[in-house]
Amino acid sequence: MEPQLTHSAADGIATVVIHNPAKRNAMTADMWRALPPLLATLAADPDVRVLVLTGAGGTFCAGADISTLKGSPEETQRLAVAAEETLAAFPKPTLAAVRGHCVGGGAQLAAACDLRFAEEGSLFGVTPAKLGLVYPASSTRRLAALVGPATAKYLLFSGELIDSERALRTGFLDEVLPSGELDKRVTEFTRVLASRSRLTQAAAKEFANGRTDRDAHWAEQARTGDEAAEGVAAFLERRPPEFSWTWPTSA
Repeated sequence: MEPQLTHSAADGIATVVIHNPAKRNAMTADMWRALPPLLATLAADPDVRVLVLTGAGGTFCAGADISTLKGSPEETQRLAVAAEETLAAFPKPTLAAVRGHCVGGGAQLAAACDLRFAEEGSLFGVTPAKLGLVYPASSTRRLAALVGPATAKYLLFSGELIDSERALRTGFLDEVLPSGELDKRVTEFTRVLASRSRLTQAAAKEFANGRTDRDAHWAEQARTGDEAAEGVAAFLERRPPEFSWTWPTSA
């Protein structure tokens, strides 16, 4: 299979898969370019409630395809940052499901997701120091916000890889699963996410990502909608809630 991104959707869960098995799913320039429009399509799809990003086979993503750096490292970095920012701005919950190597641009993409689950034995690293590249300011800030300044400096200064246990301990990962259990856990958890209030999720994502200027907007959404009424009624009637709020198609 040629290097590419593929996607599928079922039960409200969209899954984007990174395919470049010959190079441990390294991202080519064309793959970086393809990600933002693909994400825009999925963001506008009202049937999509959750996005999962993963890699084909036994690895997540080994970073940018080094052969693409020979022409213009700056252009490759620009494409990577554009993809990362689009992923971070995706309005619905996002989860990176990681096996094997999650390095360089792969870690950049994983960090842009809301949540990260990984299989035991996975390896993580941010490696621009091995190539003499300057890691983008926005990517550095996102990494530091996720793992703290000390761990961000450790990763960026050294380019060394850390294992899944250390990634969990430092906050890069949310859960680590035994071998063979990642897919089952991701399926279970994303179904939980898809069943919850999208209004709650949308507001929480904005607030957690640092946007605090839309309190009035979300208060109005809550006041004029029926999410809370449905949630309380479902609780009292001991049934699953049927939330109706959805993301605007322009989100």
